[in-house]
Amino acid sequence: MIRLRRPATVAALTLAAVATAVLGLAGPASAHVTVNPTEAKQGGYGRFAFRVPNESDTASTTKVEVNLPENAPVGSVSTMPVPGWTVTVEKRKVDPPIEVHGSQLTEAVSKLTWTAAPNGGVKPGEFQEFPVSMGPLPQTDRMVFKVLQTYSDGNISRWIEEPTPGGEEPENPAPVLTLTAASASASPVASAPAAAADDDDDDADTGAATAFGVAGLVAGLAGLVLGGLAFLRTRREPAAKS
Repeated sequence: MIRLRRPATVAALTLAAVATAVLGLAGPASAHVTVNPTEAKQGGYGRFAFRVPNESDTASTTKVEVNLPENAPVGSVSTMPVPGWTVTVEKRKVDPPIEVHGSQLTEAVSKLTWTAAPNGGVKPGEFQEFPVSMGPLPQTDRMVFKVLQTYSDGNISRWIEEPTPGGEEPENPAPVLTLTAASASASPVASAPAAAADDDDDDADTGAATAFGVAGLVAGLAGLVLGGLAFLRTRREPAAKS
């Protein structure tokens, strides 16, 4: 059954399409190293990917160094194999220790370095993602990862500038992971059933109106058919003799 969309829904879809187009046009201007997703919950675990685009027209990216923030240590950090790359993990002492599943950890990962195999790397016009699993995420509002991107010609892009709240984006911004309190999701989740109920009521009203409209159309057609049959009957009956 074909369902008619409400004007609000059509408007929302139109706005989404416009926003997508605008963001699509703005994309190439921000071709720097990013972390994806860009938001997570404090105290949770997550899978994140450092996305590294190649901004050189002649050289390949052959090494990527990701420095984890010293003010926001993470107890567990593991990497996923990336074909054509090797990774080394550096650790540092932390004080006070980090508690993970009841254990006190005195060390935390401080740096991850991916190195491409000979004649490999991220070529011009390409990008590469380096997946990482981390947790429990610290009780802070954000994590800033300073990244060094080394090219085959010896040039190094330093994505190390921290963003300023309310300010313009730095020329060489560092990837930022925004962390929110775990309880922040309670309100949207709680309101979801109410929103769903409203949608169901609107759909029910729309369905009822459609049903009445169809019933009226059928009744009208039936009346036309009966009227036509009566007319034909009167035409066929002989006229009464005087």
